[in-house]
Amino acid sequence: MASTNSECLARARAGDFGFLWITADTQTGGRGRRGRAWSSQPGNLYASLLLIDPAPMERLPSLPLAVALAVHGAIRPVLPLDAPALEVKWPNDILIGRKKTCGILLEAERLADGRNALVIGIGINITAKPGETAYPVTSLAENGATVSPPELFAHLFASMADILALWDEGKGVSRIVDLWRAAACGIGEKITVNLPDRSISGYFSGIDDKGMLILDRGAEGRMTIAAGDVFFG
Repeated sequence: MASTNSECLARARAGDFGFLWITADTQTGGRGRRGRAWSSQPGNLYASLLLIDPAPMERLPSLPLAVALAVHGAIRPVLPLDAPALEVKWPNDILIGRKKTCGILLEAERLADGRNALVIGIGINITAKPGETAYPVTSLAENGATVSPPELFAHLFASMADILALWDEGKGVSRIVDLWRAAACGIGEKITVNLPDRSISGYFSGIDDKGMLILDRGAEGRMTIAAGDVFFG
C-alpha cells in the first residue's frame, strides 16, 4: 500500500461515513509532517483512522493532543515497568527516554459533498526505526517490548475510542489538556521551536487551555505557538 492516509482519503471521497481504520504491513509512500517522507519498514504498525465531520472547525486544534494521548495509552501497557519514561512532546510526538518512537500526521480535506474528512495517520516503531534523523529515535523492541503489530493495534483501537469519547467533539478539551500536561516532557526546559520561516528559542512553559505551546522568552515575554517542531536544549 502506498499510504494508509491516502487510502482513507480515497474512501472518504467515495462516500465512506468514517470511523474507518486502515492498516498496512508496509507503505511505499508514507509521509510525515510538512511533506517529509516517513520510513515504513516491515514489523512496525502503520494505521490511519478516517473521521467525517469530527467536530466544529474551531474545536479541531485540540485533536492532535487527544490523538497523542491515545497513542501514549496504547504503548504504555506493552512496555516493561523498568523501561525509560514514556512521554509526549508537543504537540503529538511520543518519546521513550526522550527518543521518538512514533509519528502522527493529521490531514483534512473538504469533500465534494460538503463533508469534512479528517485522517489520523499513526506510525509506531515496534522493531525497526529510521536511520538518519534530525532527532534521536528508538523502537519499542529496544525498550524491552515484545508485541506484534496486530496486538499493538488492538491497544490503539481501544485507547483511541476511549480518548475520542473523552474529547467529545472538542467539548472535552479541558480534560484532554489536563491529561496531556501530566504526560508531557520538558516543561520548564529550554527549547527551540522551528517555524516555517524562522526558529525561536526560550523556555517551554507548557500549553494553554486550547493546547497551544507557551514559550517564555524572558524579557521579551511569553508567546503562544500553534504549530512547529520542538527541539530540547
